[in-house]
Amino acid sequence: MLVNIIASSKISQVEELLDKYEKIVIITHVSPDGDAIGSSLGLYHYLTALGNEVNVVVPNSFPDFLKWIPGSKEIVDFERYPDFAQKLIAEAELIFCLDFNVPKRVSQIGPYIEAAKGKKILVDHHPDPADFCDVVISYPEISSTSELIFRLICRMGDFEMMNFESATAIYTGMMTDTGAFTYNSNSPQIYYIIGELLKKGIDKDQIYSNVYHNYSEDRYRMLGFTLCEKMKIYPEYNSALIWLTNEEQRRFKVKKGDTEGFANLPLNIKGIIFSVFIREDNDFIKISFRSQGDFPSNRFAAQCYNGGGHLNAAGGEFFGTMEEAIDIFEKALPEFGDLLKNNKKK
Repeated sequence: MLVNIIASSKISQVEELLDKYEKIVIITHVSPDGDAIGSSLGLYHYLTALGNEVNVVVPNSFPDFLKWIPGSKEIVDFERYPDFAQKLIAEAELIFCLDFNVPKRVSQIGPYIEAAKGKKILVDHHPDPADFCDVVISYPEISSTSELIFRLICRMGDFEMMNFESATAIYTGMMTDTGAFTYNSNSPQIYYIIGELLKKGIDKDQIYSNVYHNYSEDRYRMLGFTLCEKMKIYPEYNSALIWLTNEEQRRFKVKKGDTEGFANLPLNIKGIIFSVFIREDNDFIKISFRSQGDFPSNRFAAQCYNGGGHLNAAGGEFFGTMEEAIDIFEKALPEFGDLLKNNKKK
């Protein structure tokens, strides 16, 4: 049986807004990952089945290994179609903000969301949500935003309205945000939900294959290069660092999503509980943090790179050189030395 997590008052507010409005836009964060796309399309198919006019808008493109999800071809990329995307947001009666907690996480779309006249609903599992939505459904203890979308639909009594397409998207989001249920996935409730999604006819084995058996040869050659040439271990701090420059990424013809999962890899090494991946992007340096046990990767991200996220998975950005970004990381390690030395893999 599904335990009620979302407050009844929140459910009532969402139901009232859905009864009143039909023109809906769903927005998720920059560089959308599996949970962002999964939760957005899971909600999209459900709302469409109810007879609403629904559009999904993303700040920029998303990985090819997610483009098989039903409905992905209907997603509006703000970078490619800015005028159309702005029009959709401005004319929306209701806006769902999924898988982000502050407007800056949607990059250039942020100001348009804040200026929009439509009512706004936040559904997210990141801590410390900003006050920019009319309804806030925020539960950081939940494994993924996709799981929250499943719970929201069920709490409104509409499990029967959830179709195969919606269930497929939701499962994909739950799977990818837990590393195929290898972390942040100890709750029995997750497996109850999987059982319910299977009743909708989803093929979880095929979904896994679509996501994880869908990489290019260049991606795997870059992975080998990264682990061999660009990984540094700090045994005294149970930590590891990997990094890639723009030049190195161009060498391997990197595409959106090709470095997905790289930050997790050093955690497979015996004794490593903290892994950081520093990657040059076009205008800034992107930093991903992963940890095991009780080490607060989100605290490290916030203190060093103005970032944030979850205990074991966080992110940040740095505007400077790769050398400076690495220097900040290495100088901060001793400050977290006691936490790093005293933590053990579970």
